[in-house]
Amino acid sequence: MTPEQVQALIANILPCTQLDVEGDGHHFYATIVSSQFEGMGLLARHRLINDGLKSYIDSGELHAISMRATLTPAEFALRQ
Repeated sequence: MTPEQVQALIANILPCTQLDVEGDGHHFYATIVSSQFEGMGLLARHRLINDGLKSYIDSGELHAISMRATLTPAEFALRQ
């Protein structure tokens, strides 16, 4: 898988205002900004993404993904 493919998979899980994925084909790192994260804790945010990618992870097509950040747009703006 390429970073662009992983990015497309995540974009299909939830609408994102910012989505950056880096990786080497085996390990990927994502920064995800979405208003859908409003009111959710960190674990719930990660679970939402991991559940959406579960079939790809289970099949081995997607080896590993780490979420560098899962932020709401307001949280992302505070970091800028």
